[in-house]
Amino acid sequence: MGTIYVNVSLPPASSLERTDAVTAEVEDVARGIPEVGSILRMIGQNMIDGSGSSYGQVIIRLKDWKERKGVTNIDVINKLMVGTAHIRNAKIVPLSQPTISGFGSTSGFSFELQDKGGHTIPEFYKVAQDFLAALADRPEIRYASTSFNPNFPQYLMSLNVPKIKEAGMTVNGIMSAMQVYYGGYYASNFNQFGKQYRVMIQADSTYRANVDGLSKVFVKGSNNQMAPITEFVTMARSYGPESLSRFNLYTSMTIKGSPGDGYSSGEALSTIKEVADNMLPAGYGYEFSGISREEQSSSSQMVYILLLSLIFVYLLLCALYDSYLLPFAVLLSLPVGLCGIFVFAKIFDIDNNIYMQISMIMLIGLLAKNAILIVHYAKARRQKGMSILEAAVDGAKARFRPILMTSLAFIFGIMPLMFATGAGANGNRSIGVSAVGGMLFGILFGILIIPALYVIFQGIAEKIGGNKQPLQQLQQLQPLQPLQLSQPS
Repeated sequence: MGTIYVNVSLPPASSLERTDAVTAEVEDVARGIPEVGSILRMIGQNMIDGSGSSYGQVIIRLKDWKERKGVTNIDVINKLMVGTAHIRNAKIVPLSQPTISGFGSTSGFSFELQDKGGHTIPEFYKVAQDFLAALADRPEIRYASTSFNPNFPQYLMSLNVPKIKEAGMTVNGIMSAMQVYYGGYYASNFNQFGKQYRVMIQADSTYRANVDGLSKVFVKGSNNQMAPITEFVTMARSYGPESLSRFNLYTSMTIKGSPGDGYSSGEALSTIKEVADNMLPAGYGYEFSGISREEQSSSSQMVYILLLSLIFVYLLLCALYDSYLLPFAVLLSLPVGLCGIFVFAKIFDIDNNIYMQISMIMLIGLLAKNAILIVHYAKARRQKGMSILEAAVDGAKARFRPILMTSLAFIFGIMPLMFATGAGANGNRSIGVSAVGGMLFGILFGILIIPALYVIFQGIAEKIGGNKQPLQQLQQLQPLQPLQLSQPS
C-alpha cells in the first residue's frame, strides 16, 4: 500500500515533551532510509493505543515503486526496527497499512482476550502478559502486543455522602461540578466569520495541574452558600488502566500483531488457537476481531467451494461419458497437478493465500480438460474395437501434442506473473507460481497417470455392466430382414 505506521508508546503518564522527543528520533531514523518519501509526525495518539500524552505516531509514505525496485514495505519495516532498536524508553512498533479499509486499523491479526470469570485487573493483566510471552516464542508470530496497562497513575476520589446530605447537596451535584471544572462541559454554540464554534466550560489548565486546585472549586449548598469541594471529597493516589473495554459483555483487552516472516495469517491464527488452548487458565477466553474474525469465519468456505467444483465436474462428465465410473479417471488425475501448486509454493516461498486458492480452483478446470480429452479419445477407440490398454495408449498419443502445445502456451503466458514487481506483486506472484506449478506437474505426470486410470475404471465399468461388444463389431452384424406379408387374393 506504500504507507507505514510507526506507533510509539512511552511509559504511562509520560509528558508530551518526552513523547515529542522520541517521535522526533524515530523520524530522524526514517529519513535516513532511501526508500522513504514523506513523513508525518504526530503526538498525543497512535493507531494501536488511542489518545494520551504518552502516545505518538510517525506516518511514512514510501517512494514510488519505480524509485525503489525490489524493496517492499516489509524491507523498510525491518530497517526501521533495526534503526530504532537503541531507543529503550519507548515501545516502537512499525505496521503496514491495512489491506482492507474498515476491518481494523492495521494489517496482521487482532483478537480480544476476555476475562470470563470476573477476576481482578492485576490478575487479568498477568495472564495476558504470560500469553503474549508464549506467542512471542513462536516463529509464526512476529510480534503481539496490547495497549492495556494497569499502571497509569490516578487519583481515587472518595465522597463523604453523609456530609453531602447534611449540607443539602447531592452526589450528582458534586460529580457534575467535577465534570465541568476538570472534564469540560459543552454549553452552547455561536456563529462568527461564517463558521460555527462550540462553547466549552472548563477550568484553566493551571488550576487543573495538581490536586491543590480542588481547594478553589466551590459548590452551592442548600442555603445558597458556596462551600469548597474539598469539604466533601478526598483524593488518594492509585494505579489503574487508562480505560476498560468490553467485548461480548466481558472485560477484554485488544491484542494486535503480525505473522512472522514466511508464515501466512492463517498459520498465525492457528498458532494463537494452539497457544490459547495450552496457556489460558479456566475463566479466560478470546475472540478474533476485525479482518481476523472475517478470515476465521470464511476459512472453511474454501473446502465447500472445492467440493462443489468437483461435484459439478463429476456430474458433467457422467453426462458426457454416460458412465458413473469413467469420470473418476479424470477426477483422480487432478491431485497430481494440484500437488505441483504446493511444491512450487514451497520452492518460491509463497504462503497459502486467497490468490493461491483461486489458482487451485482455476486449475481444476484446466487439468480436467486435458484428462477429458485423453479419456474421450480412448473411449472412442475402445468403441471401434481396440483393447482397453491399446485404446488408452493410442488416446494419449493422439492428444499428447495438442495438450503439450496448449499447456506450454499457458505456462509461458503466465510466467511474467511469477516475477512481478511493484504494486500488487505479492498477489501476482502467488497466482503465477501456483498456476505454473500445477500446470507443469499436470503435463509431466498427468499424461502418464490418466491412461492408467482409464484402464482401471473402464475395466471396472465393463465388468459391472457386462462385456458389451464394441460399436464396430455391432455394425458388422447382419441386420434383421423385415417380415414380408403377402396380400390375400
